[in-house]
Amino acid sequence: MPSSQRSLESGSLKGAVQEKREPLDPDLEFGGREARRKLERRLLWMLDLRMSILVFIYILNYIDRNNAGAARLRGFEADLGLKKQEFATLLSILYVGYILMQIPSNMFLNYIGKPSLYLPACMIIWGTISTLTGITENFVGALLTRFFLGFMEAAFFPGALFLISKWYKRSELGLRTAILYCGNIISNAFGALIASGILDGMQGKLGHSAWRWLFYIEGALTIFVAIVAIFVLPDFPTTTRGRWLSDEERHLAMRRMEEDAGVGDETETEVGGHAAGLIMAIKDWKVWWFSLAMTSQVVALSFNAYFPTLSATMGFNTTVTLLLCAPPFVFTAILAFLVSRHSDKTGERFYHITISYAVGIVGFIIAICTMNTAARYVSLFLMAQSYAGFVVMYAWISNTFPRPPSKRAVALALVNAFSQLGNVAGSYVWPTPWGPTYRNSYAICIATSGCAIVMCYVLKLHLHAVNRRLDKEEQERGMTEKGFRYLT
Repeated sequence: MPSSQRSLESGSLKGAVQEKREPLDPDLEFGGREARRKLERRLLWMLDLRMSILVFIYILNYIDRNNAGAARLRGFEADLGLKKQEFATLLSILYVGYILMQIPSNMFLNYIGKPSLYLPACMIIWGTISTLTGITENFVGALLTRFFLGFMEAAFFPGALFLISKWYKRSELGLRTAILYCGNIISNAFGALIASGILDGMQGKLGHSAWRWLFYIEGALTIFVAIVAIFVLPDFPTTTRGRWLSDEERHLAMRRMEEDAGVGDETETEVGGHAAGLIMAIKDWKVWWFSLAMTSQVVALSFNAYFPTLSATMGFNTTVTLLLCAPPFVFTAILAFLVSRHSDKTGERFYHITISYAVGIVGFIIAICTMNTAARYVSLFLMAQSYAGFVVMYAWISNTFPRPPSKRAVALALVNAFSQLGNVAGSYVWPTPWGPTYRNSYAICIATSGCAIVMCYVLKLHLHAVNRRLDKEEQERGMTEKGFRYLT
């Protein structure tokens, strides 16, 4: 390992292996161990209740992002006069803004420390832009709304991951990440059905096409939920105020994070600074390794955008085809919850990720080998459950970059932004001439998912080596209390 990289890792782990000077009973200020446990349970209950709105926001985030595909079924292209690849350009341009905005957005969020205002404000703006898509008359107008929609939507997911990582310990993070990502999974299951209801029932109402009503209604719903979120979302432990959290509970929240990583958020942010966090994240090869592994798996998950098309290969009519899209993702949402919960309890990430990916590969292989209706539907379930491992991978990223928060904010945004390149590439993996078998498409998914598994294994070996080095350093210092360790 290069000396510069070794010194960087040592710097980022500073405080993690240092001996803590604490009173004999660190829980005394909270009334003792039993009193602290009760207070902590109450704190987590209140946090979970408030954080649950992030799931609803994510559902709307994903629906607003993908409603152009549904609008296409009811005259979107014809009314705007789109030609050749212009519709594909409208889909891909969103990810340009999405990729560009994520890193500066998370840096700004870490700087202001007010997610309860910043995230809903971005949500109100993207809801407004989504609504304005309904009044566009040509390609240029739609192009601009799609670009700025991606620009504003980019703030949400990395910002939400950063927010929950500021409140929850590593042993709690996987489950909460899974619950958040279930918003994405559920939107896959029911987004098309919701759009179908609007498109079928609103044609010609008040003189507007049904596809325009799709943008009006879903955009207005987004704005409404954003206003509610202003009063529900918490800020960071060091910046949150309000009657819902007492001073004792806020102090406990900060203490929990200090105990979890060996150093407090506030101190590290002041020392490192926001620019330093950016530099540290960019220089850390693990950030780029995660980015490549995530991008590879995102290509393998590109089937989700074409799920109705793959479901249609079973030969049913449009209504049945759309109905059949829901069960695999409902199953996946439940499985993601269970897998993430077990991953948190055991403190293990690698196998929870890669076993899910491997089962997905089995699904791809089944789809390649047969056109049998039952077998292909089973393969859709196996493919969809790959999201369970994908969710755990997000938790692994948060665990691997615990401190300083400025670095974690950039790392989460950078990995998520870079991985969106997989969505750009994945949109070209399923051309119509390869149907209805899509054998070439499934082969690409097998290759990219296999690549992600190998990259995760390399990272696991590296983190094991770092943990062994930390063990050795603590033994040499004669420390009896075990400090920070990477989860593998």
